[in-house]
Amino acid sequence: MTVTVRFAPSPTGHIHIGNARTALFNWLFAMKNNGRFIQRFDDTDVLRSKQEYADAILYDLHWLGIFPDATDYQSRRFGVYDAAVEKLKAAGLLYACYETPEELELRRKVRLSRKLPPVYGREALKLTGEEREALEAQGRKPHWRFLLPNFRENPFETERTEIRWTDVVRGEETVDLASLSDPVLVREDGTYLYTLPSVVDDIDMGVTHIIRGDDHVTNTGVQIALFQALGAEAPAFGHHNLLTTSSGEGLSKRTGALSIGGLRESGLEPMAVACLAVLIGTSENVVAVPKMSELAALFEPTATSKSASKFDPADLVVLNRSLLHNMPFAEAQDRLSALGVSGERAEPFWLAVRGNIEKLPEAANWWRVVTQGPQESVDLPENDRSFVSEAFDLLPPEPWDGTTWKTWTNAVKDATGRKGKALFMPLRLSLTGLASGPELADLLPLLGREGTLARRP
Repeated sequence: MTVTVRFAPSPTGHIHIGNARTALFNWLFAMKNNGRFIQRFDDTDVLRSKQEYADAILYDLHWLGIFPDATDYQSRRFGVYDAAVEKLKAAGLLYACYETPEELELRRKVRLSRKLPPVYGREALKLTGEEREALEAQGRKPHWRFLLPNFRENPFETERTEIRWTDVVRGEETVDLASLSDPVLVREDGTYLYTLPSVVDDIDMGVTHIIRGDDHVTNTGVQIALFQALGAEAPAFGHHNLLTTSSGEGLSKRTGALSIGGLRESGLEPMAVACLAVLIGTSENVVAVPKMSELAALFEPTATSKSASKFDPADLVVLNRSLLHNMPFAEAQDRLSALGVSGERAEPFWLAVRGNIEKLPEAANWWRVVTQGPQESVDLPENDRSFVSEAFDLLPPEPWDGTTWKTWTNAVKDATGRKGKALFMPLRLSLTGLASGPELADLLPLLGREGTLARRP
């Protein structure tokens, strides 16, 4: 059996870090098991679903390092779902209901007042043919519910019916079907809700493992029953904990909170996003690794906590900095070139500045310092100005290398008696215009003697 997973968002907005967590859990699970990853767009909501969102989702996944083995759209498979509906109707497992939302809400309140579970009472099963015709004559159109197998003979006498599975993430799980309402599978207008197309597709596409957020745990009991009703064996299920904002709010495609596109545009590295999205809320240490294969080695579904985890974008910056500090020039070269960083000095420049930036685009700022000088004039006190002028007279001859800075400052120290910060800071400010930054021992050979003298105050 080939392990087959799927990521199935609805293309009604841009995916956020919580969606990416689900996608990455599936992708890494497939990697660890030499399996397949299917990208499926659950776009049965034709009014809200847009191709531009589907394209954006694929772009976001590719940026993260996820490359699906297959891509499909539910909107192209309505005929398959229609056939499944007829099969369920023929088996007496899909029945027509005519209640309005207001009537259902009233019944729910009545049941609660009687201290009964607020589940649908299957009143529609009691309708005669004449009663159904009368309701339809009033202009009512039926919605269709799936009859849960939570009774022996009489559907109005439900009994505890446990659906059990060993969750890939959470371990042993149980859902009692008697505690649930028969789910609506088809709306009054004939459109499908999530459940039926999802199960039919999972059957047809050979999905072996469904890994998703733990807000679907209860749905799983219903879906396993539906798999069985359609004559199929249910796949394995796994439910990971959800991510919230740092203030504890839920994430939503509609609000755009922590969207992958926004994180990308802010200059973050994809592996920084992937590492935090996967490792946060697990027993694993949240560390930055540069390759997806290394993240797969750290990934263990059962190490995931059962409680929600807060996602703080500030943690991304820490991971991003770690990735950049260890990033080889070859990996950064093309992106640096796009920023204008090229030529013989590009590689030593990158090795000099990578430890002092949080996001790669910041390298362009240091490139301007190296090639053009301080971006703002430096106003040194008169005594420091005199000191720097004297120090520049002591610049050693070329060629310059990594030892030049020490040679120069030793000479300056001997000549002026200055040392420590009083020696180094005025020189740094004159050379870069900034009080902190890369090691001057690394920057000085990039400036060269002529470039250094050009910064003489």
